[in-house]
Amino acid sequence: MVFESFINPKFAEQKPWITFFLGFIFASIAIFLGNYIFPAENASLTIVFLTTLFFIPLFYLTMIYEEKKDLDNNVGEKKLLKEHSRAIIFFLMIFLGMTLAFMFWYIMFTLFPLFFSINPEIIFKIQGDTISQINGNVIESVSGAMKDAFFVLENNIQVMIFCVLFSFIFGAGAIFIITWNASVIGLALGREFMKFVHAASGGLIGVVYAKATGCALLRYFIHGIPEIMAYFVGGLAGGIISAAIIKHDFGSEKFEKVILDAALLLLIAVGILVVAAFLEAFITPLLMCRIIPT
Repeated sequence: MVFESFINPKFAEQKPWITFFLGFIFASIAIFLGNYIFPAENASLTIVFLTTLFFIPLFYLTMIYEEKKDLDNNVGEKKLLKEHSRAIIFFLMIFLGMTLAFMFWYIMFTLFPLFFSINPEIIFKIQGDTISQINGNVIESVSGAMKDAFFVLENNIQVMIFCVLFSFIFGAGAIFIITWNASVIGLALGREFMKFVHAASGGLIGVVYAKATGCALLRYFIHGIPEIMAYFVGGLAGGIISAAIIKHDFGSEKFEKVILDAALLLLIAVGILVVAAFLEAFITPLLMCRIIPT
């Protein structure tokens, strides 16, 4: 494939900032292409599917690349985790690029409806329904003014389990779940941005937009970044095991080393999710920007 020759895991790990722009560009292409192929609400999942297709080769090659590191007897566990962190970083950059692309185009479609002739609430309908469902579940689980951290942790662990299973079964399957989360969070960020802009009482438009962007990112990224990192770590663990089985390392001493490394990655992922749940339940509500209606 052309994409495979354009960027590979080694290059991505050395220059992760490039993958951020690729995430933004490919998600943007998928949004317009998906809307063209399946207009209206049918575009919702098509956009996610097309964005996923762009990155499957890179994610699959990365799983094989990281599994080779596990089989290197000269690499200690501490250094191995450091090597894996390089992949997690560029995975995160891709996610951020995709998320900001969804946020950006939602805002553009909302601010300039006559120019684009695209209704963002329609092409992101399924994502919007998901946000409404999540908000409904959160309301039922609120204790006082803050969410129940155990409720948040339980849901996040369920998502991580799907990431592990998808990576194990499909090799790079976790990228679909990550892309889906990027589309949902991007829509939520776009709505938060527009909410702040509509509530702002005058002022320079540039300042209002800058503050709205900061408030939207603050609302979701404080706990969102650790959550996504945990999903990537879990997905990497599942993908490494999958790559080892495909290469017929099953039952060997090398395979046992892969299993131990994957188990450690899973423990790290769960630890990150515990921290993320604490942040979402106790820290994020205290740092949210107040929106004062006009």
